[in-house]
Amino acid sequence: MAKIKHNNFIDTVDTVFSSAKEKGILHLYAEGEYLNGRIIKINGREMLHFGTTGYLGLEQDNRLKEAAINAIRNYGTQFPLSKTYLSHPLYAELESKIEQMYGVPPIITKNSTLGHMAIIPTLIRDEDAVILDHQAHWSVQNACQVLKLRGIPVEMIRHNNLEMLEDKIRMLSGKSGKIWYMADGVYSMYGDYAPVQDLLNLARKYPQLHLYFDDVHGMSWKGQNGTGFIFNTIGKLEENIVVVSTLSKTFGASGATFFCSDGKLRQKIKTFGGPLTFSAQLEPASVAAAIASCDIHLSAEIYEHQAQLAKKTAHFSTLLSNSSLPLVSENDSPVFFLGMGTPATAYNFTKRLFSDGFYLNLGIYPAVPIKNTGIRITISAHNKIEDISELARAMDHHFHEAVEETGSSDEKIRQAFRMDIQSKLPFQKQQTELLLIEEKTTIENIDKQEWNKYLGTHNILDWEGMNYLEQTFSGNEDSATKWDFFYYIIRDQNMQVVLMTFCTFGIWKDDMLSTESVSRYLEEIRKTDPMHMTSKVLSTGSLFTEGMHCYIHQSHPLAEQSFRMLLNKMEETYNSLGADMIVLRDFETGFRWDEMIRNHGYFRIDMPESCVINNNNWQAIDNYASLLSTRSRQHFNREILKYEKFYDVEIKDCLTEEELNKAYRLYSNVKERNLAINTFPYNREVFKNMNSWPNWEFIILTLKDAPEKNLVGVMFCYKNSGNVYVPELIGMDYIAGDGFNLYRQLLYQTIKRARELEIGRIDFGISASFEKKKLGASVIPKVAYVQARDNYAMELMQTLQNETNTAR
Repeated sequence: MAKIKHNNFIDTVDTVFSSAKEKGILHLYAEGEYLNGRIIKINGREMLHFGTTGYLGLEQDNRLKEAAINAIRNYGTQFPLSKTYLSHPLYAELESKIEQMYGVPPIITKNSTLGHMAIIPTLIRDEDAVILDHQAHWSVQNACQVLKLRGIPVEMIRHNNLEMLEDKIRMLSGKSGKIWYMADGVYSMYGDYAPVQDLLNLARKYPQLHLYFDDVHGMSWKGQNGTGFIFNTIGKLEENIVVVSTLSKTFGASGATFFCSDGKLRQKIKTFGGPLTFSAQLEPASVAAAIASCDIHLSAEIYEHQAQLAKKTAHFSTLLSNSSLPLVSENDSPVFFLGMGTPATAYNFTKRLFSDGFYLNLGIYPAVPIKNTGIRITISAHNKIEDISELARAMDHHFHEAVEETGSSDEKIRQAFRMDIQSKLPFQKQQTELLLIEEKTTIENIDKQEWNKYLGTHNILDWEGMNYLEQTFSGNEDSATKWDFFYYIIRDQNMQVVLMTFCTFGIWKDDMLSTESVSRYLEEIRKTDPMHMTSKVLSTGSLFTEGMHCYIHQSHPLAEQSFRMLLNKMEETYNSLGADMIVLRDFETGFRWDEMIRNHGYFRIDMPESCVINNNNWQAIDNYASLLSTRSRQHFNREILKYEKFYDVEIKDCLTEEELNKAYRLYSNVKERNLAINTFPYNREVFKNMNSWPNWEFIILTLKDAPEKNLVGVMFCYKNSGNVYVPELIGMDYIAGDGFNLYRQLLYQTIKRARELEIGRIDFGISASFEKKKLGASVIPKVAYVQARDNYAMELMQTLQNETNTAR
């Protein structure tokens, strides 16, 4: 089975976060000997604080502070014992007061993350199923990973997509007990709400549906007794609803609470709920502060706090509505998100606001899609009306400056967030008036000599090879392998080529670079739903080619500007096509404009390594082993040369109809077995066109002693004008070739053929790099840059990867 190097999600996140950290925006430290909630000091500079999630400012209330101080004096800094054995003296009072607030007895946990870890595995039975909103908080999604070990289905839907939710409910209803939908009440990035009333209607339609809400961002500033957004919306806690809330954030203390109307279930979770049983309990200071906060929540004072915050929130909302700032979600929560589009614009804007004395939060991947980077502003009781007015003024000014300076526009940002386009800001040309871009949709309209000079010496990218690709895929009746072609040539004023590339637009499987176990899981679903988890992708190059798809005149003074022009043009095409994703493929690590691309709204992923043999001075083929290392030479003599005598080898420019049918079946054998790179299989027309197109040939292997001279192996190879030999596809009879090292022999015969043709370079592709390296191939690390409209597919792939890896 071919092995490839798969991208690691953690590495991608680390790259994004590290970039923001280097810009001085993330992983900062507050300074000073005290905090007051309104002013925060960072790097020696005092700033107005618009980043807190303590919306009512109760964490600075003297009553909570005094209660915490007295508790430490009376009970110590902690009570180091599990609550299973003994709770410290303040716990009973806290539980009683929270029950007064909600009318329901609570379960109290150390924090909401540990709460989800305690509650979810106990709440969800083996016969149940779970559906997650893909923007549900990480702590909820992480707790659900444990369920998969028990074989419990855990599905995911796009954010607030009720149509998709209903489809999942129907799918699960016949084979599950309860179906739990898990969502946030108020989402932490955009400040938008779960569609609670619609969900209640859906629960009435489907009695199996149960609702699990994480309402930590809806707490205190909303509802009777400050019980939060969800309780304010549902009124009464029905048996099919559970709610997790918080004693931290707006509540001003620490800890989290869980509510359900089923007393037996509540007792079961409290009796044995993982962290509830085995972890330490809340410190006396935290419990005392929470009790003091309960007293405020149980008094009329809470409504004064809510009203004051609502006044400030409404003031900020009015200021934003009167500006041209792209507010992503309009609602009455204290959380606001301004769309910036690219990280570059967000970094620029944030640094400008920092310099003006305003602290606010960066919203970046994976919390939001990379092209939906933005700024989260939170309004709290600490902010004065004049602070809020000054912030709005500064944002309106600096937004236009940041957009212009980073080459973006209001139109682009609103397009990225699928918002109504209100205005068009001037776009900074950045010397692009000195460049001319040509766009073609067929290689026929491009000069053959010029194309071959810049891109044609790579892979099968010569003019004839591109013609083959167009004729084979652009007219394909199968939508899964039908591609549109776009060619871009950027020239300077002297008509010199500065950049040249081509792109294809088609359908990709979302698991193309996922692990084989994920692909096998999805392929079972695709037996009845062939387009399940697929996306429309605009990509440099094509799925049929690899290597250098973009020529750039690196020393040209307008090289960087030409690449920026390409990114803008591709984004324009991406939007006009309604594509789901842009992919810039096959750049070598350390690409010169790596940071610029990422700041433009892409994240970098590792691609499978490319394998290449370069030898412009071939020695005698009989002495090929002398080119290899000692260890590889031993492998070559033992595993390859030893078996060559069992094969007859024939090179053919054209196959008979019967041979073509057999070769196609052998290709299908390999495709069905190898999901390391999961693309749609090519239909027979792809191979029929090879048979009639110049520069294609076939290396045919048969076994000498077989009673019938049937094909057991075939390599489908392209000869690129003497520049490069490309074994593009392979076909094998695994049964007949068993014990004869068929795959290794096909690789070796490919090398022999390239030497016969005096072609010094062999592009060996991107799988089985270990085997190819033993035959003298160099392994070249490659990266790609990806921009997607949302994170749904990527997050689901990561979830499935975790699930299938665990199952193994």
